[in-house]
Amino acid sequence: MSWEFLRTPDERFQSLPGWPYRPNYLRDLPGYEGMQMHYVDEGPRDAEVTFLCLHGEPSWSYLYRKMIPKFVEAGHRVLAPDWFGFGRSDKPTKDQDYTFKFHYDSALAFFERMDLSNVCLVVQDWGGLLGLLLPVAYPERITRLLVMNTAIGTGRAAGPGFEKWKALVARHFDFDVGRTIQRDVPALTPEEVAAYDAPFPDGHYKAGVRRFPSLVPVAPEMDGVTLGQNALDFYRNTWSGRSFMAIGMRDIVLGPPVMRGLQRIIRGCDEVIEVPEAGHFVQEYGAPIADAALKYFGLE
Repeated sequence: MSWEFLRTPDERFQSLPGWPYRPNYLRDLPGYEGMQMHYVDEGPRDAEVTFLCLHGEPSWSYLYRKMIPKFVEAGHRVLAPDWFGFGRSDKPTKDQDYTFKFHYDSALAFFERMDLSNVCLVVQDWGGLLGLLLPVAYPERITRLLVMNTAIGTGRAAGPGFEKWKALVARHFDFDVGRTIQRDVPALTPEEVAAYDAPFPDGHYKAGVRRFPSLVPVAPEMDGVTLGQNALDFYRNTWSGRSFMAIGMRDIVLGPPVMRGLQRIIRGCDEVIEVPEAGHFVQEYGAPIADAALKYFGLE
């Protein structure tokens, strides 16, 4: 397939606060020919454990800047890709090009190309909606979960808070990404807000941002529902890895009720840390979460 896409100019990513990482790219993922996917790759390539950090909407791997150093300092490899349409990855310009399958297949392609094993999967928001499906596909290669405010899509309605969010994003061609994240994390500096805006010079780069909310599998007929239902069965009956959960307590959509429900689904998910000051973007409070997870997993 031939994609029409935009590539954010490199100068948009110069001198971002707390972000010293060299960009890496995959340029030949099957099914995504012509486009490049960006990822952070830090720590020793031959590390025993790899932390795979998956971001959500409308952020990018910059959201993990407070957690990546903790994992690297403990001696582990860290991979943090940007979904197509986000961060430094290329951005198809047609809203309809973004489907659940489009994103899920890119996650599989990335995992296969990097040939990962002994993975600690770190997820939040769409990072979990997509990422929590990966252990079903790679049950021997993903051994640990670090789960933050997210869900598994199984065709059930997500509630009025989510519907308001979906409608808000759909109404705005040039959705204000940085300001949205700052409303959830008021302590962000202007420079950090600009870093969240960096991938998107204007609304033409934001088709992925506009589409993600409408792709959440909240009705039985939607794409991804079967994958989500299979994942529920897997976590209830098959999952044997270790799991650590962090809950941003101020999140009105994916907060405590949703996360406690997910905890009950994930077999053996006993260790939970509540973060009272955090809303949806839990990684902004991620340094102590990373420390606690490393300790729990015995990887500090």
